[in-house]
Amino acid sequence: MPDQSVPDQSVPDESLRAHMSPEEFRRQGHATIDWIADYWASLDGLPVRAQVAPGDVRGLLPPSAPESPEPFDAVLADLDRVVVPGLTHWQHPRFFAYFPANSSPAAILGDLVSSGIGAQGMIWATSPAVTEVEQVVLDWLAEALGLPEAYRSDGPGGGVIQDTASTATFTALLSALHRASGGAVRRSGVGGTRWRVYGSTQAHSSLVKAAMMAGLGEDAVRTIDVDASTQAMDVDALRDALLEDVEAGLRPVMVHVAAGSTSTGAMDDVAAVAEVVREWGVWVHVDAAWAGVAAVCPEHRGHLAGVEAADSFVTNPHKWLLTTFDCSTFWVRDRAALTGALSILPEYLRNAATESGEVVDYRDWHPQLGRRFRAVKLWAVLRTYGLEGLRAHVRSGVALAARVADLVSADDRWELVTEPSLSLVVFRLRAGDEETMAAMEAVNASGEAYLSHTTVEGRAAIRLAVGSWRTTQADVDRAWAALQDAAAGQGG
Repeated sequence: MPDQSVPDQSVPDESLRAHMSPEEFRRQGHATIDWIADYWASLDGLPVRAQVAPGDVRGLLPPSAPESPEPFDAVLADLDRVVVPGLTHWQHPRFFAYFPANSSPAAILGDLVSSGIGAQGMIWATSPAVTEVEQVVLDWLAEALGLPEAYRSDGPGGGVIQDTASTATFTALLSALHRASGGAVRRSGVGGTRWRVYGSTQAHSSLVKAAMMAGLGEDAVRTIDVDASTQAMDVDALRDALLEDVEAGLRPVMVHVAAGSTSTGAMDDVAAVAEVVREWGVWVHVDAAWAGVAAVCPEHRGHLAGVEAADSFVTNPHKWLLTTFDCSTFWVRDRAALTGALSILPEYLRNAATESGEVVDYRDWHPQLGRRFRAVKLWAVLRTYGLEGLRAHVRSGVALAARVADLVSADDRWELVTEPSLSLVVFRLRAGDEETMAAMEAVNASGEAYLSHTTVEGRAAIRLAVGSWRTTQADVDRAWAALQDAAAGQGG
């Protein structure tokens, strides 16, 4: 009798293998594209925000994975039965809650190609095309945004596609620490130096997380007050904070500059901040995750004035530039600090191309080793829309936001909290915080639109961010009508 405690090591029968044949893959691929197209076509009639309670989706799934293979048709069927009812529809034309996460047709097809190729682009040698297409595409985008020559791949700096702007901020901080410490942080950690990182009260939360991950701790981040009317960083307050910290024996290492803050779209003065920190050699990181891509339009480049003085810059095509998540483009003015902070070469990655010094190995440009061929979807977007198409998309978002601002200004019950920032409008009911929040929640619960909120100078406000490629004036007007009805329900 065989020993039943020893697992069966025999090769499985071919009949049990679940791999699709090329013909089956082609058939199911067509069916999947059809499903996506049908999903898009159905969006207008679906509630924007998910209408489920916690645990509803989980309850529709079995507790264990299936033992026997199931046909892919069953997966597609369960998208409709299980997944769609539990989705908040980010591609909905009346999704205004957060900055958009666009997933255009060209980007989806590009992402599909990337998945089909399935290459690892960690070093040039593992797939030269993955690296070189990325370099060229980022040079194209840098030129389209009017970024300085130093950010190009043939200059002292260069660009890389990160997963998110949060990772880019972390990477910038590691680079800043490497430069400020002369490499000591890489060798022996942050040590006894009391490092200080700066950002406005409106800076993205990823700045604090970056300090935590870098081993500095959240207390290393000093928040700087903002101008009450613009919500932009108070540069005089920054200067005072720097002087105070230096006198106290702290070491300033990086300042985070918001070029389009999440809360209100506030634009810090890049040039003024860079001038203030220059004498201390502080790394200037510009976070333009949402608003940076608007610079494809020459008339929308004002918020990037002074970016040539920045050490690093990030913007996310996966927000407003029609490129499927994730695709965050990050540039540095001088790559030496970046690669100095992150380069490591184990024996199994050694190769002649790397040793030659003639290629870029992107493993040295971010915390991760493995990396997808993200550039192909951005390449697809830039080519199929062209810069003209991308400019038209951005201008449409700005124009629709301006319409919202006009509607708010024309209704005595409502008021603008800050001036519109590109495609973001921040406003509230004059009646007060409770009424404002209740009106927003009524609209969200109805499924007509989805909005988010913030607080500005201690008072609640509604954020309406336009950006979907599917959004029209009719969608904006429909959302506004829902807000008016909600306001009436609050006695406004």
